Amino acid sequence: QVQLEESGGGLVQAGGSLRLSCAASGSTFDINAMGWYRQAPGKQREVVASIHKGVIPINAVAAAVKGRFTISGDIAKNTVYLQMNSLKPEDTATYYCNVQTSTTVYWGQGTQVTVSS
Repeated sequence: QVQLEESGGGLVQAGGSLRLSCAASGSTFDINAMGWYRQAPGKQREVVASIHKGVIPINAVAAAVKGRFTISGDIAKNTVYLQMNSLKPEDTATYYCNVQTSTTVYWGQGTQVTVSS
């Protein structure tokens, strides 16, 4: 089992910044990807950004947030961060940390991000 602890959500004005953090604990030896998803009311959960384990780690960022959001972290250290700049009201959602092993997908409890116009 993998446990996830998220932090960093909150209320911010449009144009502001927030940084989300996620730390994994437990059976972390088999983690091969860590990332962030978000879900707005009435919408499907969507991927925001992810880091994939490899000789050269692969960082992927969704088109909707590219240039504004940056994912960082270290799978070997079981941590992932999401730096969110130039936030827009449409970024308002619950953000979930996501961890993938060879057999299982784990989700954090979610942290609310609200961007006011």
